[in-house]
Amino acid sequence: RQGYEDPHWNYAAPSYGDDYAYWSYQGQPAAWQGDRDLRQAEPYGTSYRDQHYYQGYHPNLATPSPGQDSIFSLPPHAGSSPSCFPLSSQPPASSKPSLLLQYRESGLSSSSYELSQYMHDGADHYSLVPAETWSPVQAGRASASTPAPMAPQKFPLPHVPVCFGAGGQLVLVCPHFPAEGEPAHVELHSLEVILHDTKEQEELQTFPGPLAREDLHKVDVMTFCQHKIATSCDLSTQRGRDSALLWKLLVLLCRQNGSMVGSDTAELLMQDCKRLEKYKRQNPVANLINLSDDEWRAHGPGTVDLLTGEVPPIVETLAQTVEKFTKLLYYGRKKEALEWAMRNQLWGHALFLSSKMDPRTYSWVLTGFTNTLAANDPLQTLFQLMSGRVPQAAQCCGDAKWGDWRPHLAVMLSNKVGDTELNHRAIVTMGDTLAGRGLTEAAHFCYLMADIPFGYFGEKTDRMALLGSSHRQVFAQFARTEVIQRMEIFEYCQQLRQPKACLLSFQVYKLIYASRLVDYGLPAQALHYCEKIATVLLGQGPASHPMLARQVMELAERLKLSDPLLLEMPDQDQTLEPDWLVQLRTQCREWEVR
Repeated sequence: RQGYEDPHWNYAAPSYGDDYAYWSYQGQPAAWQGDRDLRQAEPYGTSYRDQHYYQGYHPNLATPSPGQDSIFSLPPHAGSSPSCFPLSSQPPASSKPSLLLQYRESGLSSSSYELSQYMHDGADHYSLVPAETWSPVQAGRASASTPAPMAPQKFPLPHVPVCFGAGGQLVLVCPHFPAEGEPAHVELHSLEVILHDTKEQEELQTFPGPLAREDLHKVDVMTFCQHKIATSCDLSTQRGRDSALLWKLLVLLCRQNGSMVGSDTAELLMQDCKRLEKYKRQNPVANLINLSDDEWRAHGPGTVDLLTGEVPPIVETLAQTVEKFTKLLYYGRKKEALEWAMRNQLWGHALFLSSKMDPRTYSWVLTGFTNTLAANDPLQTLFQLMSGRVPQAAQCCGDAKWGDWRPHLAVMLSNKVGDTELNHRAIVTMGDTLAGRGLTEAAHFCYLMADIPFGYFGEKTDRMALLGSSHRQVFAQFARTEVIQRMEIFEYCQQLRQPKACLLSFQVYKLIYASRLVDYGLPAQALHYCEKIATVLLGQGPASHPMLARQVMELAERLKLSDPLLLEMPDQDQTLEPDWLVQLRTQCREWEVR
């Protein structure tokens, strides 16, 4: 071209395997890339160097023989649309295709095709004027007589754009033709009306939240919990019974204003035990002290008493058993008396007598008594706890062979020993065992009894983050609507006992819940949640959770016109913002400055 020096062409020529599209754009001289209006320039492609280069390094651009179709694959390239190029062409047999036609068909560069829109070549038989009419049949034909638009429209046919509004609305623009003078028709639909039959919206509407309202009575919360027990808990399964137990615990906390003692919880645990399990007792061990099985049989009923020379009668009644125990003590035979009492289940006599003897004998008798109990007997759990050990039930519960875990927890809660650390460790161990077996609701019940604090979803070492949901599963399953509602009820129960109590880690889930309310067309209730979250954050200081404070502020700014109080204000006052939103915005800005 005139006005450009020859050194601009001194770049390395790529091989045939290089990316055509990348080279064709990057390989142009810098002055060409900034100047796209080439109508006054020398015809592009007439230079000998151009023709020699493309024919030498790109065999696809070789002149086809007369009567042969020139079909090219279109490599992708920046700045052009693949639909702008025809896939085949049929040049006249009597004339040689121009280089411009080859550029356009090959799709080597976007600039080569743009240039064709401004130039006219005698050998170019393509019409650049768009057709007046369009039909699908014509669109399917790819021939030299079919025009190809340079930049096709994004939407060739009228369509319906939609968007969601923050006020719980669905905005819909009906298709129209502005060129023909048709005005746009905009429709506003309420998401609350559209989604009124969905299960998700019904679940949101039946919950009496936010629970920090002044007009809320705790009876409404208790009624909701009982409704959940009746509708969403399958009492025929272990998990359904555990879930119902958590809802019953929340009812108990609401009734007692957030306070409870161990006996209250034990009564709740035993309510679901329809029948007490029959724990099979074991036979006493024969040689607890110094007697073997043969000696037991030798001294059994029907043998001659060496001391008196009499044959004792077969003992059948309790009175005769006690009488035999007393006669042995007449002659000072304490060990034989202990053996007789243990053999005939007189554990009270045996324990009292051994307690007045040496400690080793007492330990033997006590061990013999506990060994007669089944391993899964709650009495075994109590005796082990009172002996200063973590009960075996805390490490084996949750197994079908072991039995129900609730009687064991009930006996530990109702009979706490003096060592509070041992009580705490035993209950936490039981919770860990249940959690390891996948019984999340049961484990969280134990953690609540041990006053384990709530953690965060990202901290997998925390024992719980939301009540009744494992934070080791995916977040969508973890933060279900029902789980957030149950957690909010627990927070409400804590506030019944201490009005200023709050679970700071739970506020982010309230924001998620507010977003779901907006999605289902309930913006006024969502704004109320934003207000309660902002109240907690203002009391703690937004610096504790700066990102949460900012997101609450942004959502509240979009929902502020959904406040029902605006309907009672004069028109000139409807631009005012609530005080809590102004304070939250001020503190967020102060935090950003710091």
